[in-house]
Amino acid sequence: MFRNRTDAGRRLATLLRERDIDADVVLAVPRGGLPVGRAVADELGLPLDVVVARKIGAPANPELAVGAVASDGTLWLNDSLIDTLGVGSEYIERQQREEAAAAADKLNRYRRGRPPLDLHGKAVLVVDDGVATGATTVACLRQVRAAGAKRTLLAVPVAPPETLSRLRMEADAVFCAETPRYFGAVGAFYDDFGQVSDAEAMSYLGDDGASV
Repeated sequence: MFRNRTDAGRRLATLLRERDIDADVVLAVPRGGLPVGRAVADELGLPLDVVVARKIGAPANPELAVGAVASDGTLWLNDSLIDTLGVGSEYIERQQREEAAAAADKLNRYRRGRPPLDLHGKAVLVVDDGVATGATTVACLRQVRAAGAKRTLLAVPVAPPETLSRLRMEADAVFCAETPRYFGAVGAFYDDFGQVSDAEAMSYLGDDGASV
C-alpha cells in the first residue's frame, strides 16, 4: 500500500487536508512514526515534536501487552487480560515505574534539552507509522490529553478496524488511510519498512530537537 514511511506520511496528509482537519501541532511516536510525522507536519505546515510510551509486557511473555505507560507516567491497563493472567499489582507498579523512566529518558534524548511544545488549549495530532494492538497509542493519547490539549487527534496510515474502534474511545477523532480486513503486521503494508535508528529518527526533528 505504501512505498515507505515518507510516502505514507504524504498520503496521510492528503487525507487530512481532504477532511479539512484543523490541528496546531504534530506529535510523532518514535522511532518509525517520525518519518511519517515529518511528512505530515511539512505538508500541513505544522510544528513537529515527539510523544513516547512504552509497553508493559506480561511476566511470562514480554511481547504480550498487559498495559502501557507514557513518559509522564500516564497509564493504560488491559484489566481483563491482567485478571486472566493473574498479574499482581506489585509487578504492574514496578513495571510502570521502570517503563515510564525509560520513556522519559528516550524523550529527553530526542529533544536534546529543548523544552516540549506547549499543548495546552491546542488541537494535537498524534502520528505513527501504523497501529496493531494500540496499547502504546492509548498511553500517548492519554498523555496528550493530560497535558491540556483542547482536542486529541490520531492519524495513522494503516490499522485493523477493531483497533481503530477502541482508539476512537480515546481520541476526539481518528484518521486512517487504509483499514485492511486481514491484518498481520504493520510492515506488511509497506514496500520498504526498514528499521529506523535513533539517529535517523532524531534527524527528522532537526539539530535542536523539536521542530518549531
